[in-house]
Amino acid sequence: MIEDYFRLALSSITQRKLRSGLTIIGIFIGIIAVVSLISLGQGMQNAIDEQLKNLGKNRIIITPGGGGAMAGPMTAELVAAKLYEHDVDVVREVRGVDYAIGVLTKTVRVKFGDETRYTMAFAADTDPKTIDFIENIDYFMVDEGKYPKETEKYKAAVGPNLAKDFFDKEIKLGDKITIEGQEFEVAVITKKTGSPIYDSKVGIPLKAAREMFNMPEEVMTIFAETKPGFDPSAVAEDVKEKMRKDHGLEEGDEDFTVSTSEQMMGQFKMILDMVQMVLVGIASISLIVGGIGIMSTMYTSILERTREIGIMKALGARNSDIMLIFLIGAGLLGLVGGIIGVTIGLGISKFVEILAARSGLEMLKAHISWELILGALAFSFIVGCISGFLPARRASKLSPVDALRQ
Repeated sequence: MIEDYFRLALSSITQRKLRSGLTIIGIFIGIIAVVSLISLGQGMQNAIDEQLKNLGKNRIIITPGGGGAMAGPMTAELVAAKLYEHDVDVVREVRGVDYAIGVLTKTVRVKFGDETRYTMAFAADTDPKTIDFIENIDYFMVDEGKYPKETEKYKAAVGPNLAKDFFDKEIKLGDKITIEGQEFEVAVITKKTGSPIYDSKVGIPLKAAREMFNMPEEVMTIFAETKPGFDPSAVAEDVKEKMRKDHGLEEGDEDFTVSTSEQMMGQFKMILDMVQMVLVGIASISLIVGGIGIMSTMYTSILERTREIGIMKALGARNSDIMLIFLIGAGLLGLVGGIIGVTIGLGISKFVEILAARSGLEMLKAHISWELILGALAFSFIVGCISGFLPARRASKLSPVDALRQ
């Protein structure tokens, strides 16, 4: 019986190809947008989770300015408030902090051969304990080479994009580059992170940076690591309280921001979710339009098939049978639109991933799962059924006598 329902519903769609095709346009446009956005959004969330895993949940980041949890190394140069080596010492004294380092960041001019490019420089101490610390941060992890010793003042680490893509000639270990007029030997090429900013950075010893930029005490960011068994969030609050007292500030008037790595990633996720919800909401308008199109098509189909409905009722078809035939027809219209939309949507998301990878944004990856595919197909079928409910109900209520007179 169910097979007959599907056969009758499908024959109605195939007999009216043009109308059916125009009807499903609204559905598959909406599904394309929803599937591609969810796929890329989930891919970004997976990348954020991977970044958190690489950074470590036991990390605390302190930046100048009371800008909240979204403050970071890249924004520290833009705020008026400052952090100093003294603040690093204060953080190290907090109970639960295993170690802390100060990092200086600056936009610099890098020259290699006859070419000059601008990028971000990261400067940190090169003592063994600091080197051990930074080698566990994803964008400082070594791919080739070895970090310089304390006595090696003018050696640099370069990101993979800076090494391979910024200049006509590839930068290799042992090559000489000039940073703000000072020559450095390339000692390290770091691993690729997928972030274009971190993959195009240059790292130099803090002593050299202080001389070059005339910044004897300032740091832009403080990275701290908590001891095993301590809650990073609780330690972060202790750091905030200790620094507040040291700066002579009241609670809420902080000129610095203290965040755990988990809090920072949580903020990124929250913003990503909000953007995704807005975009999916806009895309859902297409689904509403598509649903209205299905409803209109089904009403037209009822008018055209009134006599057929009368014959089926005269032969013993119940109201529920008629209603189910039209509901399945509406659902199939939605499902066909969903199949087209899912196929094109996944194709678009993979295309965006390829374009992003070519641009250096390897964090932007499409996430494809059976849950997404089956969920989108089920959703499109349900949208079709809901849109066809009223027309199907009207068809089921037709009087067989009146229908046969048509």
